[in-house]
Amino acid sequence: MTKPVASTVPFPTSSSAHDPIPLIDLKPQYQSIKQEIDEAVQRVFENQTFVLGDEVSKFESEIASYCDSREAIGCASGTDALILALQALNIGPGDEVITSPFTFFATASSIERVGAKPVFVDVEENGFNINPQAISAAVTSRTKAIMPVHIFGQCAKMEEINRIATKHNLAVIEDAAQAIGSEYRGRRTGVLGTIGCFSFFPTKNLGGAGDGGMITTDDAQLAARMKRLRVHGDAGRYQHVDLGMNSRLDSLQAAVLSVKLRYLDSWTEGRQRNASWYQELFDREQLGSVIQLPKTLPDRRHVYNQYCVRVHDGLRDEVLSSLREQQIGCAVYYPQPLHLQPCFAHHGYKEGQFPISEQLSRDIMALPIFAELNLGQLERVVSGVSKAVRSAQTKSSSISKAA
Repeated sequence: MTKPVASTVPFPTSSSAHDPIPLIDLKPQYQSIKQEIDEAVQRVFENQTFVLGDEVSKFESEIASYCDSREAIGCASGTDALILALQALNIGPGDEVITSPFTFFATASSIERVGAKPVFVDVEENGFNINPQAISAAVTSRTKAIMPVHIFGQCAKMEEINRIATKHNLAVIEDAAQAIGSEYRGRRTGVLGTIGCFSFFPTKNLGGAGDGGMITTDDAQLAARMKRLRVHGDAGRYQHVDLGMNSRLDSLQAAVLSVKLRYLDSWTEGRQRNASWYQELFDREQLGSVIQLPKTLPDRRHVYNQYCVRVHDGLRDEVLSSLREQQIGCAVYYPQPLHLQPCFAHHGYKEGQFPISEQLSRDIMALPIFAELNLGQLERVVSGVSKAVRSAQTKSSSISKAA
């Protein structure tokens, strides 16, 4: 088996052949930088500045530098980042925002939360991101923005999306919650549209010790407004010029994330290395007719926030069940596309309207990808998937013959 793309990250080697393999394990990451994290937390306690302050300002500057944006604004969560972005753009009742139905709930709920309407369009087969051609067909006089999602850590087709936005004078809000460090044609997420929105939920590639979010933009006026909006619209001295919200980033989170940011690219290399090994190992098992692996599309840097395969022939749920019995971590991202969620039923979307998103929800399955996995664990995952697929195929064949 040939070695995949070279990595500067040492490949972990220790684990028992009988230990469960979790989908996500945050403990090894913490142990590797424990002293630095503990010192950062202790510094915050000694300073007793727990909300915003110097720690947050420092981290905002570091994120701006990392994303190559002029401005970065910390907030309480990735969901709040989306809401603040929409509010700063004066998007509200009567407005429409075009987005993907194949994403986490917060993408559309943020649009609904400000009183606007999420307008769903289908995604592409390759990469699972929003289809630019479908965006063009969905633009109306009420459309105010496009919200592409860089799903699982790979960028949408931003050049085409920005071309549509320019033609119709629309804002572009990047939902980059899963994609910090990902790139499109050499530029990082967060500067590929009008505003970029990030999440620091603990399981993200850059995860905090709780919730946290960040907004990036090159527009100084938008940045100033979002800084006000995150503190109840306060322009200073209790002068509230906007109806904002309480969405401040905690100093503890900023201090922890500032330490972790120094290691982010190294951890990303580890995820990319694991994806390369998966490709090699699955090729050996010859499961191509059933297991479709994710691919890095041209001009992209994929950061693999999730490693999601498609399981064809209606075997996904059987494979999931078998993997869980084998104590191999797995999950479904996402089991129901947003246009079919009960809380959006009033918009009148019907099953069958977005066939690719709906099929992905029936096929998709996430496997462990975090950087600290060792080769033996990856081999066990692939072997477990192979066992699960062959068992499911045998069962399906027996049922067909009986019928």
